[in-house]
Amino acid sequence: MSNDNTPPEEPQVPEPLEGEAGAQPPPPVPGPAEPQQSGRRRLVAGLWPPRVSRAQLIVALLLFVLGLGLAIQVRSNSDSSAPLRGARQEDLVRILDELDGRTKRLEDEKQKLEDQRKELESSSNQAEEARRQTVEKERQLGILAGTVAAQGPGITLKITDTKGQVRSDQLLDTLQELRAAGAEAIQINGVRVVAGSYFSDEGGGVSIDGKKITQPYEFRVIGRPQDLEPALNIPGGVVQTMEKEQATVAVTRSAKIVVDALRAAKQPDYARSSSS
Repeated sequence: MSNDNTPPEEPQVPEPLEGEAGAQPPPPVPGPAEPQQSGRRRLVAGLWPPRVSRAQLIVALLLFVLGLGLAIQVRSNSDSSAPLRGARQEDLVRILDELDGRTKRLEDEKQKLEDQRKELESSSNQAEEARRQTVEKERQLGILAGTVAAQGPGITLKITDTKGQVRSDQLLDTLQELRAAGAEAIQINGVRVVAGSYFSDEGGGVSIDGKKITQPYEFRVIGRPQDLEPALNIPGGVVQTMEKEQATVAVTRSAKIVVDALRAAKQPDYARSSSS
């Protein structure tokens, strides 16, 4: 006889076979939980060991040296001013007087050096002026002595003597008239005429300082044309005298006359400078 109180058996569901559709893998079995790091440990791990680049190291070293230098400078200034802070009023006055005296001496020395500089500049200017005057004087004397070429306004006097009647004395008179009228440089047929020049008759012509010249006689004269030409044309003067000898005389003014015939400088045999 069956017992009615026995629970009915649950129907057994067959397990799906491997490879059949709808098979599910078994759920993973959880392992033991990993311990989590605290914030302090993470901070320490990020800062140590330090990761410093080469550029950062150089900048840090420069900043250190700069700070050290500033500290030394501040300390030095403090040490140098310390005695003055503790000095008495009389000492401060004495130090101030010494500084004033030193300043005055430096100002005097500066003024003395300025005076020396001005004196040297003045001496240099005077020497330059003396040199310039010497050069100018040498040029003037060279023109008078015939050792230097010259140019300037003047006249050209040309005497044509077809009859051969003009003599050396007449040319000398012409030269004297030109000098009296202010002639500064004279050249006759390529011969430079100076204070010591002499004229002589030679073989149908005229000789100047031993050099024979032939007609036409051409005078190149540097001077003021307004004075030279009238001096030759005065009544009884050079032009009229030459025309009486049947010579032809032509006077031409010019703004530029070149006297380029030169004479060698002659060394005196006996005369010496009185300053030597």
